[in-house]
Amino acid sequence: MTASRQKAQLAKTARKKAGPGGGRAEKSAARRDAILAAALDEFAAQGFAAARLDDVARRAGVAKGTIYLHFRDKEALFQEIIRSALSPLVGTLESVLRGDLPARLVAEQVVDIFVREVFGTRRKDVIRLIITEGPRFPSLAEFYYREVLGRAIAAVRGLLRRAFERGEIRSDALVRFPQLLVAPGIVAIVWTGLFDRFEPIDVQAMMRAHVDLLFGEGRAA
Repeated sequence: MTASRQKAQLAKTARKKAGPGGGRAEKSAARRDAILAAALDEFAAQGFAAARLDDVARRAGVAKGTIYLHFRDKEALFQEIIRSALSPLVGTLESVLRGDLPARLVAEQVVDIFVREVFGTRRKDVIRLIITEGPRFPSLAEFYYREVLGRAIAAVRGLLRRAFERGEIRSDALVRFPQLLVAPGIVAIVWTGLFDRFEPIDVQAMMRAHVDLLFGEGRAA
C-alpha cells in the first residue's frame, strides 16, 4: 500500500471512530477558523469600525448567521483574533523570558522569535490594528493589554530586574521602563506599514543593533 493510500485509510478509520459528531465538530472548527482568517483580512483592509460582518461572511464562504453561532458580535470576533493569534505566543515568550540565562542571550532569542513568529506572520497585522484602532475603541486596547501586552511587559521586567541584580546592566532604567526593550518591534511594524516602500529596513538587524546598545556589542556566549 502506498503512503498516500495509507494516509487516506488512516483518515477514514479516524472518521469512523469519531462518528458523525466528530465530523460535525471538525467542520465547525474549520468554519470558525475560516471566519477568523476572513475577519482579520476584512479588519486589516477596512479597519474595525468600517468592517462589516456581511463582508466577513462573504470572505469566509459562510452565511452571516454562522458567525453568530461562534461569536457574540464584531468585538468578540476581534477579541478572539487577538487571543488565538497572540496569547499562545505570549506563553512561549514568558517561558523564554523567565529562563535563568544571561539577559543578553534571552534578548537575542526574543528578537529571533519576534522576527519569525510576529513580523514574518499575520500577527503583525493584529498588532498594527491595535495601534490604529485602539485609541478609538479603548475596550479593544484594554483587552489586548490584558491578554498580551501586560503579560509580556511583566515577563520582560522580571528578566531585566534579574539582569540588574546580577550586574548585567548598570542602570535600573530598563527595569522601570521595560517598554524600551520591546520598542523596536513596534517601530518595525509601524515603519514597514507606512514607509517601507521608501526606505526598507532589515528588522532583525535593527533589533540586534538595539540589543547592542542596551547590553554592549558582541553576541552572548
